[in-house]
Amino acid sequence: MATICNTCAMKPNCLKDKPCELIKPKYGKIKHVVGVISGKGGVGKSSVTGLLAVALEKLGHSVGVLDADITGPSIPRFFGAEKQRSGYIPSDDPEVMMMAPMISRRGIKLQSMNFLIEEEQPVMWRGPILSNALNQLFEETHWGDLDYLLIDMPPGTGDVAISIMTQFPVDYFVVVSTPQNMVTMIVNKIVNMINTQGIPIKGVIQNMAYFKCDECSKKHYIFSQNSSEEVAKDMELDLLCELPLDPDFSKHLENGQAEQYAAENSAYDVLMDVFRDDEKEIYARNKASKKKTIPMAGL
Repeated sequence: MATICNTCAMKPNCLKDKPCELIKPKYGKIKHVVGVISGKGGVGKSSVTGLLAVALEKLGHSVGVLDADITGPSIPRFFGAEKQRSGYIPSDDPEVMMMAPMISRRGIKLQSMNFLIEEEQPVMWRGPILSNALNQLFEETHWGDLDYLLIDMPPGTGDVAISIMTQFPVDYFVVVSTPQNMVTMIVNKIVNMINTQGIPIKGVIQNMAYFKCDECSKKHYIFSQNSSEEVAKDMELDLLCELPLDPDFSKHLENGQAEQYAAENSAYDVLMDVFRDDEKEIYARNKASKKKTIPMAGL
């Protein structure tokens, strides 16, 4: 426990008379844990998680992605790794059970339920079992040294989301939405849920916000006449950026090449701009905080 405390970002304000109940990875050191969440399916949250992982890697960070959508995992598809299968790393100690993450083409470490079962095999588990399985994927994966672990959250406000918000050492959440009234209403539910837990929200990414015409290069906002700024203001969140509705991205995703397409397409460099000074923001926020809610994970 002493080593964990020494690496905790909240050490100066720690409530030392109370035990730390947040779970930590057993095999590795993770500086920052970030949840990517929407509250609603179909907004491209998993794609945004993958895009953000690539952006952070391009900024020079070591990055991992934990696919927390146990019943509908999508992360392996983004990275073209859906046919790969994970397993346990051999150890001389029978008490040590380390799971091996998959490694993407750009060196991003990945863990997902779909690495442990056949891709089309359904996971028919109730809430507590889902949460326990996710805890195991987080704790027992050999992450190594990571600057960022992104958690691709499941849609909704169910057991898994509650477990992550109350048991995981999350620095902050990034909210993914699309500029539509129906989507905004549902996403606001998850925003309110996060706020009840006192966890910071960095802001909202408006995905599929516009379509850029090949002929005139004009941005066409096809889903709503309300601007992304107005939608973010209604959520009382900062607008981090807008991402396009890109048919070429969909084509590369289907061909298992989304990771490289994201790395080479300048349309996604906006994510690098948004997260370039992220660690400074985390440090400033933790220094100002008086609550023990956002510790660094690591052993």
